[in-house]
Amino acid sequence: MEDQHDELPLIRRYRDWLQSEPGDAHSVREKFFTQGLVILDTNVLLNLYEYTPAARHQVLSALERVKDRLWLPHQVGLEFVRNRHRVIATRVKALNDAPASLREKLGEANRAILAASKLVQELLIKYAQDSAASDALRQQISSQSIEQLLGPWRTTLMGHIQDLKQDHDLAISTVANNDPVLPKVAELFGNQIADPPEPEVTRNRVEEAASYRYPNMIPPGFMDAGKGSPLASAGDYLIWEEIVHYAKNSAPTTHVLFVSGDVKDDWYEAPEPGRGRRPWPSLADEMRTRADAELRIETPKDFFMGVKRYLDVEIADTTYEEIGRVADSRSPSAVTEYEANQTSPPADLAVAAFRSAGLKSSALRDELDAPSSQLFQWWLIGVTVQLERRLPFENEPEVAIFGATRATTPPDSTWVRGEVLLLGEWPYRTSSWIAPWFADLIKRTPSPDRLILQRLAAQQMDLQSQ
Repeated sequence: MEDQHDELPLIRRYRDWLQSEPGDAHSVREKFFTQGLVILDTNVLLNLYEYTPAARHQVLSALERVKDRLWLPHQVGLEFVRNRHRVIATRVKALNDAPASLREKLGEANRAILAASKLVQELLIKYAQDSAASDALRQQISSQSIEQLLGPWRTTLMGHIQDLKQDHDLAISTVANNDPVLPKVAELFGNQIADPPEPEVTRNRVEEAASYRYPNMIPPGFMDAGKGSPLASAGDYLIWEEIVHYAKNSAPTTHVLFVSGDVKDDWYEAPEPGRGRRPWPSLADEMRTRADAELRIETPKDFFMGVKRYLDVEIADTTYEEIGRVADSRSPSAVTEYEANQTSPPADLAVAAFRSAGLKSSALRDELDAPSSQLFQWWLIGVTVQLERRLPFENEPEVAIFGATRATTPPDSTWVRGEVLLLGEWPYRTSSWIAPWFADLIKRTPSPDRLILQRLAAQQMDLQSQ
């Protein structure tokens, strides 16, 4: 597009949509790093607990260079202090569970090799009548000989697991009694933190998200619809509203740089022929319309590369790699009702969840193969991990689907009162809301599986409210 056309009213009005990606010209991007208001999403702060001490030190030192322009939305601060223990607990559990998982997988390898050897032994007998070769093969490839081969690999792999444990300096007890990250974050922001919005303001924003923006898939946050209570599902939108309100009322704010590892489809528009994935243009347009400020959204790795480029901060390549690794480990978005209705879960994952829950009925087992029951399938997968009925599969996505919730108002108008479930089976009849798909599922499920499903939903609800 020619430069002389840039000021034409139509082109200027829809410039965010016409760009193939956010403006990356050196002078355009530089302003956000040297002059802009810098806002870090919750995931950026929680990532500090995932870094090794050396990388964490470099990241905090880099953030010192934008310290005077940082601002912490109330919702980000609240999510940060609430979730920091969970981040540590998740990592500790993964590392503690790793030795057992490693032994299990090496055992599977041993059994797989024995099975392969047995197959060839049988073929030798069946088609060559060569019992001598078959016996020799059985003696050569035994469980003991396989163990001898696997032994050095087991030692190497276990060594790496131990190194990973030693490389991370945080434990749950450390966070509870002497958190080395929290004071650093507090010092970084100083007084530049938002006050909690008035309850009426929060209520109006939650209602706006639930009744208008989310049903119409207006970013950000619409993919969290149905994620627990209306307040819980509105987190991204609450952050967005705080940012827009602050940018509008804190003169002079002309540039807003939002740093987030959240790359779900309610923050980023899917790629199309001729352009790649990009932050939703409507977000930049809304920021300009409501706050008269320019918006730029960057991932943590891109942001810290920009800090190095424009603010002359030294960051080691290994730190960039670690920033990217941690961001990638968090990037798979949780499966919500939105995704569950469009994507079938892996069959073996659904079956594993079914068995771990102790479900038995053939009618409910048939639900695992029904496209119309994908919400149930994904919910069962998620709830059995959340309640520790089973270990998650490798690369298994987090699931944020709920069968029931405690709230004064329903997540949306389709949810029904707990009274829809049977008296004597559901103890929260007047204090809960039930997802419509879950209510229908319970009606057609025979006992005792019906009781098991309600017990899982109740325990998940209790866990959610903790």
